[in-house]
Amino acid sequence: MTLNTRITQAARSTSLLLALFLSFFYNPISTRALEPASTLPTFGEFSKSVQNGDAKALRGVYISDVLALPIVQQPAGNAGYVSSTDGVITQFRMAAQYGNIGLLAHNHLSGRLFSQLAVGQEVRLVYGDGSIETFVISEIQRYQALQPTSPYSSFRNLDQDETLTAEKMFKRVYFGDRHVTFQTCINSDGSASWGRLFILATPKPQVLISGQVDSKFQ
Repeated sequence: MTLNTRITQAARSTSLLLALFLSFFYNPISTRALEPASTLPTFGEFSKSVQNGDAKALRGVYISDVLALPIVQQPAGNAGYVSSTDGVITQFRMAAQYGNIGLLAHNHLSGRLFSQLAVGQEVRLVYGDGSIETFVISEIQRYQALQPTSPYSSFRNLDQDETLTAEKMFKRVYFGDRHVTFQTCINSDGSASWGRLFILATPKPQVLISGQVDSKFQ
């Protein structure tokens, strides 16, 4: 490996980490209140409302009795963008480079709903053509940022006795087999960026029906 190649890879890694963590240090003003879970639309109603005909565009995420959020995309060249509009969620463009889906939200906006997510809940993603990909929440990870305002902070796992670098934590939640990662900050001790909350969901197992494999699009 040449020196130039190593420098290029290091620069990309630094850019990736800055985009991941700095994006949550800015706290924009809420612009629209979320509807209570009791007034969520049915899945069918929600699916129709977010479709735009583009089979490649991820348009919405639905979890029964918890959230029904349209998905917005990060502008090209702005990997640190997270929507400042309440009631939407932002797809993390960089996660797609690893074959996975990252969904970001500020903890005082749509991200406040993430604390209601639990292992075993079904996550349905809606694409622009109406196709659906189904996942099941499999893991919840919580970390304290030891230096909350630094993108190079190490992170203490709140559920296990370990401390991770920012890079190792990023790889843990965004690398690996295909999955969905919800991410927001944890607000504590007067700091909106005190920690990080990650909810991971893996593909729902396929089901055999009359000798045929049921589609993942359910």
